[in-house]
Formats: sequence, C-alpha cells, structure tokens
Amino acid sequence: MAVPEHRRLQHEAVRTEARAQRSLFAGDCAQAQDEFSAAIELYKQSYEIAPPGATGRLIGLLKASVIGATAELESVAYAKRHLRHEDDDPPRAYAFAICRLIDGADEGLPEYVDAMRPGSPPFGRAATAIEALGRRSAKSYADAVAAIVHDFEGRRHHVTKVPIADTALMLEIFARRRGIAAHPSSPLLPAPCPGGAQGHA
Repeated sequence: MAVPEHRRLQHEAVRTEARAQRSLFAGDCAQAQDEFSAAIELYKQSYEIAPPGATGRLIGLLKASVIGATAELESVAYAKRHLRHEDDDPPRAYAFAICRLIDGADEGLPEYVDAMRPGSPPFGRAATAIEALGRRSAKSYADAVAAIVHDFEGRRHHVTKVPIADTALMLEIFARRRGIAAHPSSPLLPAPCPGGAQGHA
C-alpha cells in the first residue's frame, strides 16, 4: 500500500530533524540550523495536505524553530494561522503555549496550561514547566524540567531515533531568555544554537 504524500513528507521532516539534532550534538550549529530550516519547511508541506488533527506537525515545526534558533516569529505566525482551525485539545493548547513563549506573551499562558493538563503525562509535565516559566519561578521550573529530562532518559524510543530531550532543550531556551535557566545535566541535552527570537523581558 502506497504511503500517503502527507505522511511521506512527515517522515522526511523527522529524518531531516534527526540530522539537525546530530549536528547539534556535534557542535555544528551552522549545519544544524540549515537542517532545522529544511525540517520546518517539510513540516509545513506535510501539514498543509494532511487530514484534520495534524497539530503535532505544528508542534514539530515550532520546536525546530526554537531549538534551531531559526525563523521563530515566522513559525509562530504560521502556526497561529492554522491552529484556529484545529480541535480544542491538549496538543493545540501546547502549540499555542509555545507560540506565547516565543512571543514573550506570558500573561496568556494559564489558559493553555490548564488545557494541556488533561492530556497524557508528558503534556502534564510540560504544562507544569510552562506554568513555572510564566510565573518566573526558578525553583518550580527547575523541578519541572528535571522531571522532563528524567522521563526522556528513561525512554527506549525517540521520535527522530536520536536520544535527545528536545522538550527540555526547548524549555531551557525559554528559561534562559527569562533569566531562570536550570542548566540540567544530561547526555540527552546538547548545547543550543545561539540567537533566536528577541525582546523577552
């Protein structure tokens, strides 16, 4: 049976993101950013021809934008434009929360944090960390991101097949912009690329 085109593009996006992550671990930010940029475009192409409920691809492109420090504001604009048509569920709330964190509009986070909590345990852990970021609570954030790192370290399977705690890495980038980075130590956490969205208080 032939693989649908939207799924083929999604698989190619994931493979491209994997290459970006390996470049990040190798300390080659320039190559990582090129690959993250390519992954973002593939996620978009896949999303645009996918059936309803493909919010995970918007989350994927937002994460790639933050971790790759590339096209963050453009990715936010793209995601917001499409999220309004998605079901009101934890993945949609998570995507909107990431948009808020990129924009620095933390005052709007509680609405999305509450909507994330009914989701699976990883959504709950991310919600707790995002809530702490919004409140600028360094202790609560450190505890929350440590729990996320611990979860990733215990996983046998990773989406890109690269052992990386990408959620924690993304949240640490947001925490650094807010002056409360926890700096968790883990072999699953490469150094992030410099740069990214500006203007965070």
